[in-house]
Amino acid sequence: MCGIVGYLGDRQAFDILIKGLHRLEYRGYDSAGVALVNDDGNLNVYKTKGKVKNLEEYCKDKNISGTVGIAHTRWATHGEPNDKNAHPHYSQSKNLAIIHNGIIENYLSLKTFLINKGYEFKSETDTEVVVQLIEYVMQEQKCDLYKAVHQALSQVVGAYAIGVVERNNPNLLIAARKASPLIVGVGENEYFLASDASPIIEYTNKVIYLNDEEVVKIERNQEIEIRNLKSVKLQPTIKELSLNLDDIEKGGFDHFMLKEIFEQPKSLALCMNGRLNKELNEIKLSAITDYYEKFEKCKRIVITACGTSWHAGLIGKYLFESLCRIPVEVEVASEFRYRNPVILPDDILIAISQSGETADTLAAMELAKKQGAFVFGICNVVGSSVARMTDTGVYTHAGPEIGVASTKAFTTQVAVLVMTALAVAKKLNTITEEDYHRIVKELSVIETKIEEILKQVDTIKDISKIFTYAKNFIYLGRGFNYPVAMEGALKLKEISYIHAEGYPAAEMKHGPIALIDEEMPIVVVAPHYAMYQKILSNVQEVKARKGRIIAIVSQGDEDIKKNADYTIEIPSTEECLSPLLTVIPLQLLSYYIAVAKGRDVDQPRNLAKSVTVE
Repeated sequence: MCGIVGYLGDRQAFDILIKGLHRLEYRGYDSAGVALVNDDGNLNVYKTKGKVKNLEEYCKDKNISGTVGIAHTRWATHGEPNDKNAHPHYSQSKNLAIIHNGIIENYLSLKTFLINKGYEFKSETDTEVVVQLIEYVMQEQKCDLYKAVHQALSQVVGAYAIGVVERNNPNLLIAARKASPLIVGVGENEYFLASDASPIIEYTNKVIYLNDEEVVKIERNQEIEIRNLKSVKLQPTIKELSLNLDDIEKGGFDHFMLKEIFEQPKSLALCMNGRLNKELNEIKLSAITDYYEKFEKCKRIVITACGTSWHAGLIGKYLFESLCRIPVEVEVASEFRYRNPVILPDDILIAISQSGETADTLAAMELAKKQGAFVFGICNVVGSSVARMTDTGVYTHAGPEIGVASTKAFTTQVAVLVMTALAVAKKLNTITEEDYHRIVKELSVIETKIEEILKQVDTIKDISKIFTYAKNFIYLGRGFNYPVAMEGALKLKEISYIHAEGYPAAEMKHGPIALIDEEMPIVVVAPHYAMYQKILSNVQEVKARKGRIIAIVSQGDEDIKKNADYTIEIPSTEECLSPLLTVIPLQLLSYYIAVAKGRDVDQPRNLAKSVTVE
């Protein structure tokens, strides 16, 4: 959740660090800070509550020299958001400074120990405990910083990605990770540290992905050294990033979210590239071809995810049960990991995460692996923790998603689930050749149908302006589009701060109908499929109670149009593919309502893009 940047090289570090923090703003944060070691042996820490621009303003009259430094954007866990709790944190002597993403679970016992040793604490954070502990180890064992970090972290329980610098050593940067993402960028005579690739890509495409309990020593004019907490020396593996700078720029759009909504035809095409053969009208996934026997023996699939990825997982349940005839359970990862679930060796766990770093999802995967389940991952970020922990899986190839509210992540996750279910169904012979080829053919043109919907942007924008007054929304859907209703409601509350709930349309009479009056907007996802007449009845019930209806309907619809106040048409497609279309107007509706209300669309309050702590 927090953003980490570090630099050691021949350039002045400050501008690189600040630009890196700006690149990481999408992760969500409430304060920012920087620590710089200059050649005179000074370690200067500057930090402020608020945005990175506040930090820049604060530093205008400060000494910002130094070619090594660390910087941080904080999302508060221990201690309220303020200047005091912002990172970096000094050690007691001010010889060390640290930045940290994660949660130290045993910080209270460590803090008590250190207080008894005479250490005084300036903040309420768990992070300050780590830097004080490192200094204590250095003094007690009379060792260097690298060894002290090893020794200190061996006493720490919890999750961390840290960067540490030392006052009297402008040639050294130490970093470590456990259960929080951290990568090292390798340039020409310079090194970078970051939570993800976005701050690094401008300078190098060569990175090292740190694994859990690895500590890296970065020294000027020296080869990188990596050791685990047992001090075993490891050989660094350098990977090349496929990301480019254009991917993380707005490209003329007002917000990243709007850019990413409009990128969905392209991202879906990239997601299906090499997997959907348009000439043969077939799906080919090596993850299924190579591990088909796992699905053949599988008695149950468990899908686990959080937030938007969980909604995609609910659609996955419909897909696998209808196409493959395999029973599926969909679990919120944060609940699954703690409720002592029954996991059998012939189960398949499908874990879905945009970032590949979602803490609860990773913990659920670890639990499933320990109990012998086969773990299948769906994520967007190459080299992420999910990708490395799975037995196999599929990348979504959506490209970087900077807006906090997921859009193209959702549609590419659904597309991967569709392709996976089709590939498994074909192997299991649970789908006819005719149905298989018809769905594959329709999937191959789905991006052109999304482009048709995006042409209605002005109409959706006009509708959105009408509903800025609302304090509550209800979203209704059925079948494959019930999870879409939930996703639409989540998007609205995430970025506009309007309370919204998604329901199965037939459940409206079991409670939510009591809320409906002339002030209540109801969004009905109602394309023309098997349950159309039933959802039409639900629409009529809403209209009888004077609810204001926005309906997502199939092209040429007449019946729901007669009852709805506003309609947005989508092209026809296979029912199992309809979420890829119906979600698009809901994304635009949420976006334009939030913009009309003056919200910070890309960085909504209290939210982080990647939830890497509990």
